[in-house]
Order: sequence, then C-alpha cells, then structure tokens
Amino acid sequence: MNPQENTLNIKAVEGYLEKNLSGFKGPFSAEKFDVGQSNPTYLLRTPDQSFVLRRKPAGVLLKSAHAVDREFRVQSALADSKVPVPEMYLLCEDDAVIGSAFYVMEYREGRSFVDPTMDGVDKATRTGIMDEMNRVLAELHMVDIDAVGLSDFGPPGNYFERQISRWTQQYRATQTEQIGDMDLLISRLDHELPQDDGQRTLVHGDYRIDNLLFQQDGTDCVAVLDWELSTIGHPYADLAAVIMQWQLPPGKEGRGLAGVDREALGLPSDAAFVADYCKRRGRKEIEHFGFYLAFNFFRMAGILQGVYKRSLDGNASDPVRAQKFGAYVPIFAKHGLAALDS
Repeated sequence: MNPQENTLNIKAVEGYLEKNLSGFKGPFSAEKFDVGQSNPTYLLRTPDQSFVLRRKPAGVLLKSAHAVDREFRVQSALADSKVPVPEMYLLCEDDAVIGSAFYVMEYREGRSFVDPTMDGVDKATRTGIMDEMNRVLAELHMVDIDAVGLSDFGPPGNYFERQISRWTQQYRATQTEQIGDMDLLISRLDHELPQDDGQRTLVHGDYRIDNLLFQQDGTDCVAVLDWELSTIGHPYADLAAVIMQWQLPPGKEGRGLAGVDREALGLPSDAAFVADYCKRRGRKEIEHFGFYLAFNFFRMAGILQGVYKRSLDGNASDPVRAQKFGAYVPIFAKHGLAALDS
C-alpha cells in the first residue's frame, strides 16, 4: 500500500483553500470515501459546511488517465443543464500542494445504490429510479456541446475506432499475462466496426447506477458523479454500458442483474430500457447493438487490468479489492466475444 494514496495532507489543503476558496474557513476533517478505484475522493467537513475533494492518485500514472482537470471542466460546463452535477469550486493543478492535482466541489446529500436490484427499496421506487436513470442519460446525450463550450472536449472522427485504439494501448501498457480471448476480442472489434452514423454527443464513459445520487426520499437524480472517462463521442457507448453492467451477476462484486426476476422487482428489461431511451431521443431501433455491448466489455476489461496493475505497483486506491480484478479480465473478454456473436 502506498501511504500517500489513502492519506491527505490536511494542513496543506487547509492552507491552500483558505487562500484560494472564497468562504472557506477551517479547521476541517477529511474522510476518504470507500468507493472508487481510480481517483481518491474525500469528504471534507468544516464546522459550517462540507466539501468533496477529488485528486489524482500518487505514483507513476498513464499519460491520459486520472484527468481531474477534465472532470472539473465537464461538470462546470453542465452547471445550467438538465444533467444534475455538483457545483465546482476550485481546481488546483499545482502538484506541489499535496503531491498531485485535485479539485474541490459541492457535497450533495443523496442515496446511492451499489447494486441495481436496490435491496430494501419498494417496487414502485425501483421503477421510478430506473426511469430517472434513463431520462438523465437521454438528457446527457441531448446537451448542446457547442452551447456549453465542450465542442473541443474530444477529437473528431469515429469514436469507437479511437476508443478501441486507446484502450488497446492502455491494456498493452498494463498487461501482466497473455489472454487469448482478449487478443481475439481486440482483433474482432477492429474488423467488425460499424459505419459511423454521425452522432457526436457528450458521453459520460462510466454511466451506471452506482455513479448516480438520488433523493433520500424520492426518485429524482441529484448528481451524476465520476466523470473521469467523459469525452465527446458516441451516445450508444453509454447506453450499452448500462446493459453491459446488467449482464453481470447481482451482488457487490458483479453489480448486475443476471438471473434476477426483474418484473417482480419493478426493473426494466434490456429491451424496454433501450426503447425508452430511443423514444426520449426520437431515435429508431439501434442496429449493431451487440458491437456496442462488446466494446464496453472490452473497455471494462482494460480498466480492470489497469487497476490490477496499479495494485501490483502499489498505487491502487483500494489495494485489497484491486488485487482481485486481474481474475475478471478474461471473464469480461469472454463476455465481449459472446456479445459480438449475439
């Protein structure tokens, strides 16, 4: 374990915020959230209010990973949109302050669900939350990227072609053993790439229920979190990411809906969720959905491989949990191949 990873230099943060954040007054306490494997996130509590600080992890990092500056920019741009985000307060790109870049944002109260079965929630509330999840996703993809100043937030060209290239490079850079199914999946994705249909929207990159906060006593979404993978790209990547998650086993590890009686719980089928999304966006049915699903399995395998490699290097946010992720990479690769064949 890297001790810098799970501790925060409170004195340095307090001094910096008192000088640079209007209205901030210490002292404060810091508590690290126990979720997330990428950018360590802390709840800062002062006598008067609370804030959230999110930083890059310590250690040697891949060039394009952990871009907290991009997270800060995209959430700032969405402040007046129909996509709920916390208010952004301050971005510090000076590594000398605490050893890495960080930003501070509003702390929003809300409830989160690790597992989409939402254990302990009644059927009507589950239905409402899933519909809200669908609505927010559609709103995200209807944001006018020119109007909010994000037209340059991602390069032009075929999003999936670009992403397959990027994540292949990331995977190769963190690869610890040869996995035949992963090699085959990369090759097939390259060869089965659908023709670009011209859609170019803001995409979250990791849209799933555990990255959303909902009202404590209702179904409205109060915040979409964890924007590290956001860019300008193709909206079906986000939509297929939701369906990909649901293919996995339920519970804290898989966080999926495989084998779950969704109707009994008030949860939508894959087809119903996709149909509602298309209706909200005024789109027809989606062709080549198996490819978009396979792409998400591939990318998640690459992410898990990176987290596993960081655990070996001592830079993981949650080292014990990260050690388990290496075993999941071949499983996701196999799911990706099955999606292409579906």
